[in-house]
Formats: sequence, C-alpha cells, structure tokens
Amino acid sequence: MKRSLSGLALVALPLALAACARTATPPEGHDLSGTLAGTSAWSAPRFALVGTGIPNIFTNRGNLSQSTAPATGGLNFGVDLPVLPDVAGVYQVVAYNDTDGSGTYTIGEPFARNRQWLIFSPAGGDIPAVSLPEQLPWAGGEEALPAMKVSRGWNLYDRSQPLGTANPRPAAKVTGYDISR
Repeated sequence: MKRSLSGLALVALPLALAACARTATPPEGHDLSGTLAGTSAWSAPRFALVGTGIPNIFTNRGNLSQSTAPATGGLNFGVDLPVLPDVAGVYQVVAYNDTDGSGTYTIGEPFARNRQWLIFSPAGGDIPAVSLPEQLPWAGGEEALPAMKVSRGWNLYDRSQPLGTANPRPAAKVTGYDISR
C-alpha cells in the first residue's frame, strides 16, 4: 500500500507544481487592451463594462477578468468582454478608482473613459440611432450614436473617426483602447 501512495505522490507533485507555475494573463492577452493614463493618484484602479441596453437597461459589470501592468506614464490594462452582455446595447469600458472596494463602479467614484463605444448586437444588420440616458455620468446626455450597420457580436465604434465601412468594425480583439483622465 505504501508503494502505490508513493507512486501517486510522484505523479501528483509535477501536476501541483505546474498549476502553481501558471501566470496571470498579460494585458494584451485579453479581448480588449490599452493604456490608462492620468490616474497616478488613484489607489485602486479597476475596469467595468458600463452602458445601456435596448430598451434602456443599465449595465455596470465590474467582475470582468482583467489585468494591469506598469507602463511609462500609466498602466497597460486588459479586460475580457462577456460572451453575452445583459442585452444588446451600447457600452464602454471605463476605468474607475474603486474607493469603496466594491469591485463595481459606484456613481461618485472618479472615472475615466474614451470616445470608443462597444456595440453588442445578437444579429448583424442596421441599427437605429441611439440616445443615451442623461443620468449616465459618463454619457452626460450629449452622446448619441448615429444609425449604422453592425456585425453580429461585439462591434467597436470610434466617435473620433468618420462613420464608414471600417467604423464600426467587428471587435473580436481590440487593442489601443486607450483611456485617460
């Protein structure tokens, strides 16, 4: 009996060591990655998928797989997008200082965002113009998306670029989703 337990231990030890040797996913290994700048005073930067679904269902998901790494002038970050968000809609990944330690963006916490919108559609095709509710602190009521054609799944729309065949674009892997305060 002692011999079989010893043999089992010899088999189990390398497996246990291999499990301990696994490293966290680097930022660029996530679905969406970029650089966070201008938040050096933040004690606990986190990332959340926030937005509004159709018809006006508010989403605030801070439990996404995410990682950071120090970078010149800020942090490199990576976030995994959910396969299916709560509903079809318009979202952004925002950085926030998790001052209350909740792991979810709480209204009043400092946040940073960019001008790139993530649009989730369960089916490709034309979507109508979308106005975001004024009560969303990162939207400010002035944000509105024009009518556009999207692909099934996640799409990336960059408001700083003209609407066209490459904007919005399918967003299976997004790099350069830079955020600054």
